[in-house]
Amino acid sequence: MLQFLADAATATPTGMGSYLVLLVVMIGFFYFIMIRPENKRKKEAEQMRSALKVGDRITTIGGITGTVVHVKDDKFVIESGADQVRIEFAKWALSTNESAAEAAQEAAKKAQEEKAKAKAAKKAEKANKDKR
Repeated sequence: MLQFLADAATATPTGMGSYLVLLVVMIGFFYFIMIRPENKRKKEAEQMRSALKVGDRITTIGGITGTVVHVKDDKFVIESGADQVRIEFAKWALSTNESAAEAAQEAAKKAQEEKAKAKAAKKAEKANKDKR
């Protein structure tokens, strides 16, 4: 460590600049590989928790599944099992929202179908132009 400081103190400006560039590159690498994806996951989880509504089928972080019957500011109540047991959880305990995931899949499927229809219509229009 002392040798590094001694070398840095006697280093030429270009030598110290290379250390600085290396440090900036390492920080950038860690930001894009580790920090940014984690912040994105946190944001998506917070959006999922804030979009929770009555009737959603959910799973908690403890593995309990059920249907949401009541939503408060920072808590929600689910109904689980055939006995219709109601349990209150904090919103941070929400792991997945199957209802929202299914709705997102259906929306993506509809968008893909619309894109395919538009592409087929464009292809048919081009074929009609070529016939003329």
